[in-house]
Amino acid sequence: MNAASVLAAVLLVVAVVAAGIIVWKYVKDLHESPRDMWILFGYMVIQYIAYAAMNPVLTLWLSADCGLSDITAGNVIMIWSILLSCIGMVAGALVDTIGVRKVMFLSVTFLFISRLAMTFITNPVVVFIVGFIPFALGFALVSPVISVSIKRYTTKEGAALGFGLFYVIMNAAYAVGGWLIDFVRDTFAERDAAGKIVNENAGVDLLGIHFSSYQMLFLIAVVLTIIGAAVIIFIRDGIEVVEETDKSGKTTSKIIKKPVEHHGSGIQAVKGAAVSMGQKIGNAVKENYFWIFIGILTITLFVRFVFFHLHYTFPKYGIRVLGEGAKIGSIYGVLNPVLIIYLTPLVAAFTRKTKSYKMLVIGSLVSAASCFIAVLPGTMFSFLNDSVLSEIIFIKWLGIANDMNGLQEFFAQNPLSMQYWSLIFFFIIFTIGESIWSPRLMQFTAEIAPKGKEGTYISLSVLPFFFAKFFVAPLSGWLVSSYVPLDEAGKIASSYPNHHMVWVIIGGMALVTPLGLLILRPFFKKHIKEA
Repeated sequence: MNAASVLAAVLLVVAVVAAGIIVWKYVKDLHESPRDMWILFGYMVIQYIAYAAMNPVLTLWLSADCGLSDITAGNVIMIWSILLSCIGMVAGALVDTIGVRKVMFLSVTFLFISRLAMTFITNPVVVFIVGFIPFALGFALVSPVISVSIKRYTTKEGAALGFGLFYVIMNAAYAVGGWLIDFVRDTFAERDAAGKIVNENAGVDLLGIHFSSYQMLFLIAVVLTIIGAAVIIFIRDGIEVVEETDKSGKTTSKIIKKPVEHHGSGIQAVKGAAVSMGQKIGNAVKENYFWIFIGILTITLFVRFVFFHLHYTFPKYGIRVLGEGAKIGSIYGVLNPVLIIYLTPLVAAFTRKTKSYKMLVIGSLVSAASCFIAVLPGTMFSFLNDSVLSEIIFIKWLGIANDMNGLQEFFAQNPLSMQYWSLIFFFIIFTIGESIWSPRLMQFTAEIAPKGKEGTYISLSVLPFFFAKFFVAPLSGWLVSSYVPLDEAGKIASSYPNHHMVWVIIGGMALVTPLGLLILRPFFKKHIKEA
């Protein structure tokens, strides 16, 4: 066994043990929660795996199977994403109106319809109506249900642990989904005589029906949705953990079952929530402090845009620059969530006393600057090609080659594949920055909201990102079509001399966040003590 094999085995054992300790700590301290919470987490894992396996290939599928151009595919994602945000703003009202269990069944029904439609239909207009719209309706209900349920299934003290465990499990599910993307594309790809992938979307015939590789991912999501529906059966409605304090001041908790109170129909609830949201916006816009609040959140948008591009711009960029069958699911979809699981609690432990505003500046600067690593030509890292690190990454993890000779041949056949190095280092540094600023953004949003108006301000904090989607999604399509376009035959071009401009533009926009926070800090400090 060589050094790379030993090191890879040690890293794997350490990672598994560390993950076990993290999860066990949460589970141990949540032992008083009802079984419904653990069933909920099981349901959550299923839904997020399905979502993570589908989401990054949506633009790929829209172009390869539905025949849409890069720009049109970006516009479809824009409309779907805006619809998702609109529904999410009012979806929470349904939980209180018809109960957790019914909302979960409603969500699964919409998700099943959408994923089934996407598996079989490729007509863009039809698939938007019976695919994307139900997809938005179904997935918009997932987050409110989970948030409300965790709050009900835990004590006041245990709520933070519940949401912490949720964050860990969600990222683990995302990692599984990222791995599925590469596994399915590799399994159902078409190869030439030398074994090189020439069409990753070749797919397979099942029962006389042809499914592309991307549709196979959707089919897996359909199966997962059915399993999710079966899991919901075991969740009870009305279950809640309540705390009682006796005469000595000792607090105990117990699990009770409350009858579900219905407050009209679900449609009435959504209408009421929409009206309420309109009233909140109307009252808030009259307050000067609200615009300061929105101003800070608007500045943070520019680094948050990077996430959007990693989900919708990077898949096409990665395949066209790195080649057919590129491990786009693993180098971001697996690497990012796995690192987040370990980095977030570590960063939190060492920065508990640091102000959120400072953490936002530092973290966003790290994440924004990391984009420019992707600009660097991969050949700059060629000195690593014969290293132990290279063997661990490309042979042990990504499985690009069977041995070092095969790896050198792989790089020689497609010089642009050296860009793997730049992208992997980019994602690692970006994730370090994310672990610094992302949790603190949620905390800071709650900190600066006026006392007594926290709910209103937090619910309205999505507005800047909502309006930004009109810009960022079309930009995604434009970047791909401008700097890594397909050739006249609709195939990957032989070279992309300006591919780095994708990250120059994305990174340049991301830098607006740390620079804006630094420049405007004196102004914000006059109005917000947390700044």
